[in-house]
Amino acid sequence: MPTTRVLVVDDEVAERITLAEVLRLEGYHVSLAASGEEALAQADEGTPFEIVILDLKLPGIGGLQVLDHIHRYNPETIVILITGYGTLETAIEALRKGAYDYLLKPCPVEDILATMERGLSELKQEKHRRALVQQLQDTVQELVNAEPIAPAATDPAEDHFIQVSGVIIDRAKHLVTLNGARIDLTPTEFRLLECLIQKADQVCTPQELVRCAQGYEADPWGARSIIRVHIRRLRSKLEPDPQHPCFIVNVRGVGYMFATGTEHPQPH
Repeated sequence: MPTTRVLVVDDEVAERITLAEVLRLEGYHVSLAASGEEALAQADEGTPFEIVILDLKLPGIGGLQVLDHIHRYNPETIVILITGYGTLETAIEALRKGAYDYLLKPCPVEDILATMERGLSELKQEKHRRALVQQLQDTVQELVNAEPIAPAATDPAEDHFIQVSGVIIDRAKHLVTLNGARIDLTPTEFRLLECLIQKADQVCTPQELVRCAQGYEADPWGARSIIRVHIRRLRSKLEPDPQHPCFIVNVRGVGYMFATGTEHPQPH
């Protein structure tokens, strides 16, 4: 794995060199700058730094100006401000400009290391989250572009009605009632409920439900995301208490099931 690149910016020689030596011993690749001008010159060269440890009070260009420049061009860089002249107003301004944290001198090296590790961990999680969102968007786009799978032919003599636990599905009229009360469902919700009831008391995976209700194949991750939305909407219309469903239950790590083994109350 590539070594994390760190830029230490401090006009005090002893503090700059001491911190750099500690960071190198911890395995970081460290560069040094004694002024804001030097910091900006290095920040604009080549690969961006993952972390910048930045003194607030610098000769020439100040720390907040350096912070603003770095985040304008490299918003993912973790900037940790360190100062011996801290005020609440300065701290608020630094955080608004994108500083990850604001530490006061004298600051133990252990606190700096802990802050760096925390920042890198959060950055990794955020990149992972963005990758998952992109994967979902790509999957949805593939589904939009894919040729739909023709639904299986049904037997013309098949009964138009399905009845389980007070729920009646009228296929001919595209109508659902619960204990005599009509439940208004969208076409997708209707097909999803039909699929679940046809396999009452059996667990259906999200992929099976996508295939049955919507007529196409989806990968496991995409299927879970798609079905979760429809299940939530279906529960809001069918369940007396959607937060504690008694009809459509979740089987953790597997899928969903239409349960018939309990006495179901009337809908609100």
